[in-house]
Amino acid sequence: MSEVIVERVGRLVRLRLNRPEAINALTHTMVREIDAALDRYSCDPDVAAFLLTGEGDRGLCAGGDIRSLYEAPRDVTGPSMAFWRDEYRLDARINRMMKPFVSWMDGLVMGGGIGVSAHAALRIVTERSKIAMPECGIGFVPDVGATWLLPRAPGELGTWMGLTGRILGAADAILVGFADLHCTADQLDQVIAMLADLPVTTTKRDLRARLGAIAKDPGPAPLADQQAMIDRVFTGDRVQDILLRLSREPGDFAAKSLRDIQAKSPTSLKLALALMRRGRSVATLEQALELEFAACRALVIGPDFYEGIRAQIIDKDRNPKWAPSDLDQVSDSWVENALKVTSDRVFPA
Repeated sequence: MSEVIVERVGRLVRLRLNRPEAINALTHTMVREIDAALDRYSCDPDVAAFLLTGEGDRGLCAGGDIRSLYEAPRDVTGPSMAFWRDEYRLDARINRMMKPFVSWMDGLVMGGGIGVSAHAALRIVTERSKIAMPECGIGFVPDVGATWLLPRAPGELGTWMGLTGRILGAADAILVGFADLHCTADQLDQVIAMLADLPVTTTKRDLRARLGAIAKDPGPAPLADQQAMIDRVFTGDRVQDILLRLSREPGDFAAKSLRDIQAKSPTSLKLALALMRRGRSVATLEQALELEFAACRALVIGPDFYEGIRAQIIDKDRNPKWAPSDLDQVSDSWVENALKVTSDRVFPA
């Protein structure tokens, strides 16, 4: 069976990620199948909207299929870079869609799952949503356009999210700008029926008003209570300074945030912070994705990405040996070189 089920329901095209045993982790084939469906239906005059959902009850998408990346050749001309290039192009395409594209972010939505959902015209979370960008924990960096989204979160909430990799619920996902509306998981059929009956002239604004009428209050965002501390601590361009300030903050939230960051790859942390800071000034999602692709070139030939996957997915000992193991050993010049865009680009210059 196809890894992406493409289903017509009235004037709706529903894209169903279909690897439930892997929480719908994205493969290169899935990226191509979604792109082909957009090719087929984007100009169809009888299609009013698209909806992305995940099969099974565990989540929309747990991220990219990192086991296949672990097993791929470790060079800048291999299949990993080809996957990221096509994935990033798809993320940008979803963001540019003329017809409304809706993502149903139920359950686990991480990494590559964010890429195909959080750039949509309308993003719906549920009471079961678990939203995160945990890449620094596997020796990688927040990508798929996260370094466009994270810098645009209120204050320094995005910096905190990107460095800690912490999982957010529905209210917090809306607060940081990764989602728009909250519905309950049992409203999916209602949402499908509404989208299937949309006039083909429906605009993104009209769609938000229609779905907003059935959305539910997600309740208060717990992260809002921590924003003053986060804004005070997570400023600046040095991870070391953030950790020092964090170590001086009282309370369990600060202590857990400190432990979360200290467990991550030093290389990934410094590169991620640099990407998020540059993401504040880029003019388009495509520019952020291009910088992320440059970072991929540096990480695909380094040790930490594979060591992180080994520790989390392959051996599952949860004890990665980062190289280097200290932030001060990751030079600023290495970070600068890692973010140089080469002629091997995602988008035309």
